[in-house]
Amino acid sequence: MNKTNRQNKTAGRTDVNDILPEYDFSHARPNKYASRYATGSIVVVLEPDVAAAFPSAGQANEALRALAGIIQKHRPRRIISGRNTREPSR
Repeated sequence: MNKTNRQNKTAGRTDVNDILPEYDFSHARPNKYASRYATGSIVVVLEPDVAAAFPSAGQANEALRALAGIIQKHRPRRIISGRNTREPSR
């Protein structure tokens, strides 16, 4: 009886490295766009209305760099000091 119980417990188990049957990669293809992404680049998905404003990735990057420059120019600068500048909480 113990031998039968042990066999039933291990019959449904799969090894950590085994691919489960519900994951079928037999029709998988390599990503044909992978070479377009440069090493270190970040892919951002734009909403269709935003993407329509930029005919190319270069123009989108140019606009974002200009916006980033404006944001940095108008962002208040932090004062770095040796003391804690926060007011004590009461």
